[in-house]
Amino acid sequence: MLNKPLCIGIGGVSRSGKTFLADLIQKEIPGSIVIHQDTYIPIETEIPKIKDHIDWERPEAIDWDRFRQAVELGLLSGKAVLVEGLFAFHDHSIIEFYNKSVFIEISRQAFIQRKQQDERWGKEPEWYVNHIWEGYIRYGQLPKVLHNTMIINGDADFNITEIMNYLKS
Repeated sequence: MLNKPLCIGIGGVSRSGKTFLADLIQKEIPGSIVIHQDTYIPIETEIPKIKDHIDWERPEAIDWDRFRQAVELGLLSGKAVLVEGLFAFHDHSIIEFYNKSVFIEISRQAFIQRKQQDERWGKEPEWYVNHIWEGYIRYGQLPKVLHNTMIINGDADFNITEIMNYLKS
């Protein structure tokens, strides 16, 4: 039986450190491919709105077919694939690719503090910051079907040695 390439799912709320962790792991696994969920959004007119604000915090904000195809193509390369995003564990057809998964938890307080400091798209209204958290609670949680997931405290520094030991196990 041929060895299946390593496919790592990395999930957690916005500003928890998913992209940062994916970048750290990519440095430890040369040649690995990082697939960012946020790259696979449909055109803005197809994304629902909430109070005239684009609602990025729901599954309809992802083009699941393109996202799934990107993961499949990455795996066909034979390289390790890291899939990161709020919805990394939402779609079961993508979860099936993972042979390792990492879930980053942060406190609501840390999330709010980090989100208030994040002005990449301008200052978000308080109601929308709360909406982001609610979207995470509703759609971004770790599913019960995943076992042997490494859960990381995103309020603390990542221990890359410990994480890599888990990924190699």
